[in-house]
Amino acid sequence: MNWKTIQGLVPASGQSPDFDACLGTFPQLRLAINTDQSAPHHREGTVWVHTQMCIEELLGLSEYQKLPRADQEVVFLALLLHDIAKCSTTVVDPETGRIGHPGHSRKGAIDARIALWDAGVPFEQREAICRLVQSHQYPMWALTGSRSGKSPEYLVRWLSWQMNLRLLALLAEADMRGRICDDAQTALDNIELFRELAHEEDCFETQRQFVNAHTRLRYFRGADVHPDYPLFQEPGSKVTVMCGLPASGKNTWVAAHRKGLPIVSFDDAREELGLRHGKTEGVVAHHAVDKAKDLLRAKAPFVWNATHLSQSMRDKTLDLLFAYSAEVELVYLERPRAELLRRNTRRDTSLTNKALEAMLHKWELPLPTETHSVSYELA
Repeated sequence: MNWKTIQGLVPASGQSPDFDACLGTFPQLRLAINTDQSAPHHREGTVWVHTQMCIEELLGLSEYQKLPRADQEVVFLALLLHDIAKCSTTVVDPETGRIGHPGHSRKGAIDARIALWDAGVPFEQREAICRLVQSHQYPMWALTGSRSGKSPEYLVRWLSWQMNLRLLALLAEADMRGRICDDAQTALDNIELFRELAHEEDCFETQRQFVNAHTRLRYFRGADVHPDYPLFQEPGSKVTVMCGLPASGKNTWVAAHRKGLPIVSFDDAREELGLRHGKTEGVVAHHAVDKAKDLLRAKAPFVWNATHLSQSMRDKTLDLLFAYSAEVELVYLERPRAELLRRNTRRDTSLTNKALEAMLHKWELPLPTETHSVSYELA
């Protein structure tokens, strides 16, 4: 499987989709053939029946037909993969028999990322697809009582920093049209309202503009500020937070680009404490955090070098840094799987390749909304 093969799944104008080729390219989708769904929301049948209906609806939408080919590829593949994790997240209520798939969007983004990464899909296209998979449900409910407790304006502004909202709304529309349920029209109305709000915020196909990076950061972290009015920035440490799978080159990057700065590192903490990877991680974390706090109190610049692979892992670090008014730059590094495993076998580490590959299932890339700046360093 490679990017050219995957691009070939997207039909040219007037052609029909080759669903057998889709299943052959993404074997995990075969599980969707026998994955049942909740009848109130999906009377059409299994996940695979729903997925096929969605794609047929997408190809018939005039807005899709007007898109440039590159955008068609992104939204088609995101729709093909949008429910890829339903098979692994299915739960059945023992009392009512009702079927649910909690967390399928978030896990689906990770599953899609792994498959597309292994296929060598270019980073920009891959992440555009994965972000759509993760957020495909937002336009259906964002304007009618957000599940997150955030205002519709907040969600539209936040999502605009992650993806093209034109493509997100189009995917959500095809998702709703490709099912049989009683509330389809209500959801379609919500999607149209989502489009209108994105237009009002001037972020339908671009990021919602903020007066500066610090105001944007504090807004997305819940501060009661307006995007157009600058928020005072308290002086603090300038911190570079590293992010990436083990053996992706973080130490090499730090040595080349942040030479001489103090480094907070769990690996260094383990070595100082004489502990193996995976052993008494709480002690290791406490040791590293204490060092970071000393540097933050002194308002000293430093590097926090760790995998920071999942959103929850990064949140712990970022919450601490922002509590001390740090200015944070996040640097993400990535390499192909074969190179990571080859590098890891040559390193002096207790982390096995098997354990490294297990970490992929927590692989959530940093978003532009997480820190003052985010950069992606690729092989």
